[in-house]
Amino acid sequence: MDEGVAWKAAHAARVSAQAVAVLAETDPDPAADSRCARNAAASAAQAARMGQIHDGDSELAVAACEAALKAAQSAGAASKAGELGANQELNAAADVAEAEAVAAAERAGWVRPGEEAPRVATGVRSGELMRMLHL
Repeated sequence: MDEGVAWKAAHAARVSAQAVAVLAETDPDPAADSRCARNAAASAAQAARMGQIHDGDSELAVAACEAALKAAQSAGAASKAGELGANQELNAAADVAEAEAVAAAERAGWVRPGEEAPRVATGVRSGELMRMLHL
């Protein structure tokens, strides 16, 4: 695998894991939670793009990448100004898009149901990362 592709995929996984960790560490707040979900989805879309670059333009890789991008866009719409994670219709659409992205990633062989996902070290969250997560 191209070293740049592997590094970008690993970085996207780390940023996504950090966003999920922040969700688990904080009190529920629709606005902050939706921003973290948006950042996790965007990072997953970046990782999916790296998967597509690695796998080429196979039909399954393209479909998985497109589904991940759609999920990231849906998460962004649910967290945008004025909605702040409180719009149930947008949240439901984001949930559907996320499920479709996971299913597409499974079909592409990027996610294996029942197999434990590798641990991703979240590292120390920098001020820069926390600003990116809007916290």
